[in-house]
Amino acid sequence: MTNKKEKEIVLQPINIKKIKITIKGVSPLIVNNFNEKSRQQIIDAQMKKTKEKTIRNPIEDFMRANYWLTPMPTEFTEESFAKALDEGARFGFPAKGIKASIVSGAYRNGMTKDKVSLYGAFLIPEELVEIKYKNIEMREDYVRIAHGGTDVRFRPEYKEWTMTFEIQYNENSYSLEQLINFINLGGFSCGLGEMRVEKGGNFGSYEVLTQ
Repeated sequence: MTNKKEKEIVLQPINIKKIKITIKGVSPLIVNNFNEKSRQQIIDAQMKKTKEKTIRNPIEDFMRANYWLTPMPTEFTEESFAKALDEGARFGFPAKGIKASIVSGAYRNGMTKDKVSLYGAFLIPEELVEIKYKNIEMREDYVRIAHGGTDVRFRPEYKEWTMTFEIQYNENSYSLEQLINFINLGGFSCGLGEMRVEKGGNFGSYEVLTQ
């Protein structure tokens, strides 16, 4: 009776690395937070709830479209927003949007066989990444909506912006150089936010800021 040689299985330890990355905006960033008020309006419409129509307040739409890291004022006026800025108001951008941009950029440029593999290769632990900017302005854009209609949207535009965030990655799968290349591809081919490159616009482009 002969014994079959058992094949030895060697598990390579996961080599997790952490690094801080800063991306710099090449073009302005337009943000549109799908806020609680907007969600409630959709729910009310689906449930056939009727509400008395109120006059639209563009500054309220603009303020609610931001991702507030500090408390949002309860009064929606230009004065209250200016006061919030003077008192150090801070705003963010969803980390999942940054990750999606990186993955999409790498995939579109043939750097990965599928998006799922790259989604599992790195993490951005934060929920919201703070936006550092030189200036923020209210935009007025006309957009197409369902059934061929149009609507006007009031959204924030950040100019001369940067974001710094931590990335955790498995060095056994990708090197830091590859990861930075993926980020730059995301900034060039996809971008972030509304009217970004991926959607046919010219906004939200970025690149890795080298130290």
